Amino acid sequence: MIRKFLFLSVLLSAFLLSAPAAFAASGSDEDKTGFIMHHIKDSHEWHFATVGHTHVTLPLPVIVYSQDRGVEVFSSSDFIDPETHTFGKEHEGYIIDDHDKLVAVDESRSITDLSITKNVAMMFIVILVILALMISTANNYKKRPNSAPKGVASFIEPVVLFVRDEIALPNIGPRYKKFMPYLLTLFFFIWIGNLLGLIPGAANLTGNIAVTATLAAITFIVVNLNGNKDYWKHVFATPGVPIPLLLVIVPVEIMGLFTKPFALMVRLFVAITAGHIVILAFIALIFIFESYAIGVVSTIMVIFINLIEILVASIQAYVFTLFTSMYIGAAVAEHHHEATEH
Repeated sequence: MIRKFLFLSVLLSAFLLSAPAAFAASGSDEDKTGFIMHHIKDSHEWHFATVGHTHVTLPLPVIVYSQDRGVEVFSSSDFIDPETHTFGKEHEGYIIDDHDKLVAVDESRSITDLSITKNVAMMFIVILVILALMISTANNYKKRPNSAPKGVASFIEPVVLFVRDEIALPNIGPRYKKFMPYLLTLFFFIWIGNLLGLIPGAANLTGNIAVTATLAAITFIVVNLNGNKDYWKHVFATPGVPIPLLLVIVPVEIMGLFTKPFALMVRLFVAITAGHIVILAFIALIFIFESYAIGVVSTIMVIFINLIEILVASIQAYVFTLFTSMYIGAAVAEHHHEATEH
C-alpha cells in the first residue's frame, strides 16, 4: 500500500503540470497562480483537470433551504455560465458568486446552504475508506481468531496498538479504554484524510478550517464532559494559590480551556494548507518564468516536498491525537492526597 501511494505521489508533478497548463498559458502572473487558491478552497463542483480547453469536473448537489420554498435540490452545473465555464449563472432565483458562495438573487430572502461541496464529498470518501478497512479487519479476526492477521488486518493492527500503547495508555492511564474508540476514529480520519488529500485531483479536506475546527470542538466537548472534580477545582480554585491571585489565575485557566482546542485547530489547518500551497507555488513558477531549467528544478522540488508531505500527514494525525489524549488525561486524572506514613 505504501509503495503504491509513493508511486502516486511521484506522479503528482506530471498531473498538476498538465492540469493547469491551458489556464496558465496566458494572462498575468496573478492569473497563473490563481489555481493555487482554487485548489485549496472548497467548491460546489469537483474539478479534476483541464485538458486543452475542456474542464474535467464532477457536478455536486446544491441543496438549499428557505422558509418560503422549503428544501430545493439542484446540480451545480445549473449555475455554470456556458460562455465562461465558471459559476455566475442565475438558476431558480439563486446564484453562486465569485467566492463560490450560494446566495439568493433577492437579498431579502434568508437561505441556508446545505450543499454537498467538494470537501463534504471527500469526507464521505474518507469515512467509506475507514469503514472498509475496519470491516475487513474485523472479518479477518472473526474468520481467523487464533492466527496472525493477514492482509489489511496486518496493516491496521500495528497502528491500533501504536495508538493504544504510545498515545492513550501513557497519557490517560487506566481509564484509557473508554476513550480508545474516539482516539482511533480521530487518528484514522485525520491520517487517511491527509493521505488522500495528496492524491492528484483530491480535495483539501484537512486543510479546511471548518473541518479542523469541528474536530477541535469535539475534543473540547469530550475533554470537558469527562472532567472530574479535581480538574474543575484546578480551573476555578487552583490549590495552593492565594485567594488574591485567583483573580488572575482563574481567568487564565478559563482561557486555557479554549486555547487548547484552538491550537489543535490551527496547527492541523496550517500544516496541511502550507504543504499544498508550497507544492502548487513551485508548479506556478514554471508558467511564470516559462523556462525549462525552472521547470526541471520545480518538478524535482515538487516531488521532494510531496514525499515530505506523506510524512507530515502521519505526524499531524499523531500530534492531534497525542494532544487530545493529554488533555483527556489531565481531565480524568485522580489526585490522591494521602497523609505521610512514618
